[in-house]
Amino acid sequence: MAITVLIADDQAMVRQGFGALLAAQPDISVLGDAEDGKVAVAEAKRLRPDVVLMDVRMPQMNGLDAARAILSAGFDPPIRVLMLTTFDIDDYVYEALSLGASGFLLKDAPAEELVRAVRVVAEGHALLAPTVTRRLIADVVRRRSGVRATSNAQLAQLTPREYEVLELIAKGLSNTEIAATLVVAEQTVKTHVSKVFSKLNLRDRAQAVVLAYETGVVTPS
Repeated sequence: MAITVLIADDQAMVRQGFGALLAAQPDISVLGDAEDGKVAVAEAKRLRPDVVLMDVRMPQMNGLDAARAILSAGFDPPIRVLMLTTFDIDDYVYEALSLGASGFLLKDAPAEELVRAVRVVAEGHALLAPTVTRRLIADVVRRRSGVRATSNAQLAQLTPREYEVLELIAKGLSNTEIAATLVVAEQTVKTHVSKVFSKLNLRDRAQAVVLAYETGVVTPS
């Protein structure tokens, strides 16, 4: 089935351009668009897309508040939110990841990167593999250290292998890459990832990366 997408951006040219590009893909269907955050929330509830491309800065309601409203609604299946920004370093991006957004994409990214991002997020993965993304998160966490800390008691719940898996997630490795690194079956890695998320009350890999940097499981390079 086609991946369904809602595009939220206050610039009509961006909505039209992204819409045309994505609609041209055989596995992607654009359900609609929104010119501000309030409309984005209403349309997300009405259309139930697989992915919402959400501009960070919009009138009426900014992208962060709109993402919060969508991600906290408890849709089943979940709606994935991919933040769009024109800035390399943006506190809104960090906040969105903490809320459970699946990642971010620079608006001037190449067309093929936008298409790939939608596919990756639709599959339930966080868009965290590119080095620039990990560097952005590390930098924001460094500047905002202490904003949200997880107790040592929570991390202590993890087994040594689960802690190792969390560390590898934070370094941007996929389940397949983690399996190869640890020399275990990919299904075993999926089980470990699920347990890590459950014990640390994480929604997805994006939150896992942010938490790992905040708590010192990994340190910014």
